Amino acid sequence: MRIRLLLLFLLVLIGFVHPTSAQWVPDSVFDYHVQKGIDYTYNLDFERANQEFSELVKLKPDHPAGYFFLAMIDWWKILLDLDDDSHDGEFFDRLDKVIDMCDARLDKDENDVTALFFKGGAIGFRGRLHANRNHWVRAANDGRRAIGIVQKAYELQPNNADILLGVGIYNYYAEVAPDRYPFLKPFMWLLPKGDKAKGIEQLRLATQRAKYARIEATYFLLQLYFYFEKDYVSALRLATQLYSRYPNNSLFQRILGRCDIVMNRLNEAHTIYSEVVKRHNEGRTGYNNVSVREAYYYIGLYYMSVHQPDEALKQFSLCERLSGDVDRASQSGYRAMANLRMGMAFDLLKRREDAVQSYKRVLTMSEFEDSRSLAKQYLEKPYTGN
Repeated sequence: MRIRLLLLFLLVLIGFVHPTSAQWVPDSVFDYHVQKGIDYTYNLDFERANQEFSELVKLKPDHPAGYFFLAMIDWWKILLDLDDDSHDGEFFDRLDKVIDMCDARLDKDENDVTALFFKGGAIGFRGRLHANRNHWVRAANDGRRAIGIVQKAYELQPNNADILLGVGIYNYYAEVAPDRYPFLKPFMWLLPKGDKAKGIEQLRLATQRAKYARIEATYFLLQLYFYFEKDYVSALRLATQLYSRYPNNSLFQRILGRCDIVMNRLNEAHTIYSEVVKRHNEGRTGYNNVSVREAYYYIGLYYMSVHQPDEALKQFSLCERLSGDVDRASQSGYRAMANLRMGMAFDLLKRREDAVQSYKRVLTMSEFEDSRSLAKQYLEKPYTGN
């Protein structure tokens, strides 16, 4: 998962800057629909978000904002299940529309900041999806194109807090990623050097001062705290803020649950993930098999912690079974870890033959957080919980 995040953020988020500012929004009525639509999108109320952004198109059919934000609805649908490519075509079409509109404006004025920002955002998001689809040449090309656009816009408006999102993301990952993952260095040699500390500060300022990019900046700062800095206290604080504001956003809810897990707040995690299961069973938007598979695994960890291996086994079995459907592109760590945990639960229940079969299955899977070495250890000596 860290690799996917890294490739997603580093290679193509260099092109992303949240393309709105008070100065770029034509009037207060237009601004009202932008704000409402953004909130609906983050809360996964896509129908109402579509109504708000469609109104932007009616109000200003020659302004790229409405078309861009309609594409962002597709983007969040994609984020909810990155293995589902059914929204890709419409997403790309809408971004191409934005780019064409911006090019027409830039033909008249090459310093049109509105056009620069929406074009940079559209190319950046297009590159992000290319990265998710393993189209690395396209992703890298979009990243290189977009960073030039972002740099020009930043020169024109260096004090705009919304711009800090894009430059902050780039500064952080451009320094951190090549050192941690050397295979990325060939993608970076044509690009400017990063500055990790500056990137964090820019993102922090964006969470406080940006008018439109505040939530996006908070989400990215949360993820770098959690996955890269291992600053779980800060991550928990930001995750709590996001989920409190957007209680229907399954991604915000799940990363809050992960913060609870790594901080050993297992009771809180159990509450969070039990709600995920409930919402999945109700058919709520965003609560798909990807989200409930994760929930089953962490609820299983909770039951192991309170010495209920029979209940834990049920949850791990559900997780393992769903992995067969969810892991369409490649095998996930959840499947390996669910089998490992099933073996551990079987051992605690004195079902040694079943435990051995689970451990053997782990050995046929890719290594994930010492899963294979632990399986070998428990094959030699049963897991006792000590």
